[in-house]
Amino acid sequence: MIIKRAGEVDDRIGDFIHKEFVFYGEQNNVVLNYDEFCFVAEDDDGNIVGVITGRAYYNEVHIGDLIVDRNCRRSGLGSRLVGAVEDAYKGKGYSKITLTTFGFQAPDFYKKLGYEIEFIREDDDTKLSKYFLSKRLPA
Repeated sequence: MIIKRAGEVDDRIGDFIHKEFVFYGEQNNVVLNYDEFCFVAEDDDGNIVGVITGRAYYNEVHIGDLIVDRNCRRSGLGSRLVGAVEDAYKGKGYSKITLTTFGFQAPDFYKKLGYEIEFIREDDDTKLSKYFLSKRLPA
């Protein structure tokens, strides 16, 4: 048996992950309910100016990355991208949205959107303290 770093997740790897996640959930009487997402914001010229990615599984939606072009920050685009995720998953069997962010990134931004801090993993450099946040989704 060898262990190697994969350059990307191809179909073979994705199929293995999905099969094993489903099997393990079924063993524990839990429905996987898996769905990856990526919402993209484009300007009038078709240039990407914002992206939000993540995955939904079991009973939660997890935001992995939210990236907004530096020229579009403070325009409401980040809020609109988060809102797109919330709208896409409310009423679909997921109870909450979770995410993490570092102190220098956006904890206050998410708090303004109604996310609550569950935990802060403190770091000697407060900019690198990691915030774990969540928000309930309407049924």
